[in-house]
Amino acid sequence: MKIRYKEKSTYKYTLYEGVLFETGIRVDRSFDIGPLKMQLGGTLVISAGYSWDGPSGPTIDTKTFMRGSLIHDAIYQLIREGALTLMDRKRADDLLKEICLEDGMARFRAWYVYKIVREFGGKHCKPAIITAP
Repeated sequence: MKIRYKEKSTYKYTLYEGVLFETGIRVDRSFDIGPLKMQLGGTLVISAGYSWDGPSGPTIDTKTFMRGSLIHDAIYQLIREGALTLMDRKRADDLLKEICLEDGMARFRAWYVYKIVREFGGKHCKPAIITAP
């Protein structure tokens, strides 16, 4: 008999109120994975109680980075869960930069954040479900 499981990690933030965000990612079916839902039109629904680790890497967690990190982490999680494809990773990275700029992040900082996630973010898109033995 095989088992399927996920490793747990510690998160820094928990969403207090749910949010809807238009991602521009088109899916052929809607889906619901716990606190994350994606609608056919590309609207991402993140329920209250969703936890994420905030901005990663050598950076400071600022207000101009929080919304972008939330959307980015949620999309990466959907890729890890197999609900979205690895091809959606570029859109997630683009959205991170766009949201951070919209929220007032300095252009240079948004540029290097984008460059870092493009270079090193792929390892965070590996499948989350582990099968053993």
